[in-house]
Amino acid sequence: MRTIYNLNAKWAFTKQANAVPKELPDNWIWVNLPHTWNGIDGQDGGNDYYRNTCYYAKQIDKTDLPTTDCYYLEIQGANSSADVYLNGKHLAHHDGGYSTWRADITPHLTRDNLLVVAVDNSHNEKVYPQFADFTFYGGLYRDVNLVCVNKSHFSLDYYGGPGVKITPEIKGKNAKVHIETWVTNYKEGQSIRYTIYDAEHKKVSSVETDKTEAMLEIKNVHLWHGRKDPYLYRATIELVEDNKVIDNISSRFGCRTFEIHPENGFILNGEQYPLRGVCRHQDRLDIGNALLRKHHDEDMQLICETGSTTIRLAHYQHDQYFYDLCDQYGVVVWAEIPYISQHNPAANENTISQMKELVIQNYNHPSIVVWGLSNEITMKGDRDPDLIRNHQVLNDLCHELDSTRLTTVAAVSPCPVDSPYLKIPDVVSYNHYFGWYGGDVSMNGPWFDDFHKKHPDIPIGCSEYGCEALNWHTSRPVQGDYTEEYQAYYHEELIKQLFSRKYLWATHVWNMFDFGADARNEGGTNGRNHKGLVTIDRKYKKDSFYAYKAYLSDEPFVHICGKRYINRVEDVTKVTVYSNQPEMELLANGVSLGKKKAKCFFYFDVPNKGRTVLTAVAGKQKDESVINKVEKFDESYRMREKTAILNWFDITAPEGYFSLNDKIEDILKTTRGTLLFMGLFGKMIPKKGEKVMGGFEMNDSMMKMLGGFTVLRLAGMVGTMGLKLTKEDLLDLNAKLNKIKKKE
Repeated sequence: MRTIYNLNAKWAFTKQANAVPKELPDNWIWVNLPHTWNGIDGQDGGNDYYRNTCYYAKQIDKTDLPTTDCYYLEIQGANSSADVYLNGKHLAHHDGGYSTWRADITPHLTRDNLLVVAVDNSHNEKVYPQFADFTFYGGLYRDVNLVCVNKSHFSLDYYGGPGVKITPEIKGKNAKVHIETWVTNYKEGQSIRYTIYDAEHKKVSSVETDKTEAMLEIKNVHLWHGRKDPYLYRATIELVEDNKVIDNISSRFGCRTFEIHPENGFILNGEQYPLRGVCRHQDRLDIGNALLRKHHDEDMQLICETGSTTIRLAHYQHDQYFYDLCDQYGVVVWAEIPYISQHNPAANENTISQMKELVIQNYNHPSIVVWGLSNEITMKGDRDPDLIRNHQVLNDLCHELDSTRLTTVAAVSPCPVDSPYLKIPDVVSYNHYFGWYGGDVSMNGPWFDDFHKKHPDIPIGCSEYGCEALNWHTSRPVQGDYTEEYQAYYHEELIKQLFSRKYLWATHVWNMFDFGADARNEGGTNGRNHKGLVTIDRKYKKDSFYAYKAYLSDEPFVHICGKRYINRVEDVTKVTVYSNQPEMELLANGVSLGKKKAKCFFYFDVPNKGRTVLTAVAGKQKDESVINKVEKFDESYRMREKTAILNWFDITAPEGYFSLNDKIEDILKTTRGTLLFMGLFGKMIPKKGEKVMGGFEMNDSMMKMLGGFTVLRLAGMVGTMGLKLTKEDLLDLNAKLNKIKKKE
């Protein structure tokens, strides 16, 4: 029988070695898996985290192992490339840091063994990802096992897969279930027993045959119906010889149908089922990507608390355990490979191998409905013939391996809507940040309407949208201020725009959690992307988290926003309350400020005098917070940056005249505004066709995005563009803008 022997405990580790040791070194450090060497330096900024080859070594006494015929080393995640050595002999190499892979070590296993795994996360032109906005944590960051099996066994060599492929097909009230297996050393006289059990562990159907595939039937099938009813069956497959089971595998699966319709969005089991949810990266504060099951459990619970019905698992294959959780909780999944940012022909083969592993290893998960071919891959243009060919190859590969699911891409915002690249997958999505990276929040919904009008037969979704927030606060939130208040406003507006458009087949917030991005230097805390609804340590749910909970969740609740924004200068302050209840009452020191009816978002004007205890009440639901009147703005709420920072009250804006708060596109419509603006920023403004921002080509869409920035927003970014502006410089510029009429 098959035995899984876990090898996570007691590995010797070093960054210093430059060769494979012949015996266990006594000067290496001891670590347990999961492990990464970038848990700290991959999140502290500077883009200087350690990227090189590191070594893991472990002694294995064969007498401690189960007695069997064959031993396979199973590595569930080694980022990004890895080599396996046993007793000094090289046994296996693998490229791709996010999938399961195995090596047969049987012929080389002796009584006393030294197992060494060399893991390399340095830049590699032939392995994706190569350039992206997240940290490429190095290490053996998932479980490592020995799979101990009979000489005849369900395959462990087929692209790291489970050795079984389960395909249910709904036929009226019943389901036909096609089960395929791969068997190593299958012999005459052996047979395979296929059995299906329901969620209550009752046998539903069974057959024994000498064939490596079988067709079983489930009568009155119970459908897997997302968050509403994530019902799962289990298939157990046994390899039998002389009436004895010599190997067995099992896999949960679900029976469902789905469709993605260009007008009606996502349809599950014949019902409209809006996919509204989040994206997720697999890391945490100080531990990087070396997650334990409890971390995955907590992440899933937080995602489900928002009411999300879908997760985009970005930008790589995630832990099998998390896909299991998605099945169990009924969260619909977009799964993808790390083919991201920049196309490189030298790495085409790696995209193919990673896609094979993704599909084969995850085929049985009912939660998965689309395979993602790439993310923002057209940064350097969308017409590269090799890029197009490689996407065609990947698209065909997905359909060859899996005829039951669809393919998709996440297109970067400047990608033209008539790009040939968008015609390859079955459905498409766009990453848009109007209201954060240029443009205005109001542009999001109309952009999708325009796409839908031009391409009514193409299902369109929003694969990323979001903005950053840290523990900064203001009563006058503006784009680019990194305050919790602007993030909340942004998501309120995006919820209103995106969720009302039923043709959008899916929408995914970027991101559910803050995550490590060591190259980042913004917001006042370096080395992280702060667009999460929850902080990277999972200790604080930002106000925007509750905006989604209010709109998507059925769990009754009330949440007063701005709990970290206590000290306020204004005499009357705006207080926002989120709730999924239809009516809200707000009390200040026990005195009612009135009741309001609204959908999810409630706004109150609150007198700010001394210390005020706020109580929000909706039926049985209640929440409290405190505000405090101060004479001067509390500087602890203001972001500290190297560039100049102005208060909203520092910016004069006479009616009918421009100020720093106006958009660049509006200023450039006037002659005087053009001359003034180009005199200061002209060298920074690329011309159409030039390469900008990590290789983007300046096209009409990019020009529109840039034009959507306010002058103040652009000024806040110039530190990364080689230009320094003092507070005095900005006030002088504002004074000059104040002299230019908006209508000449």
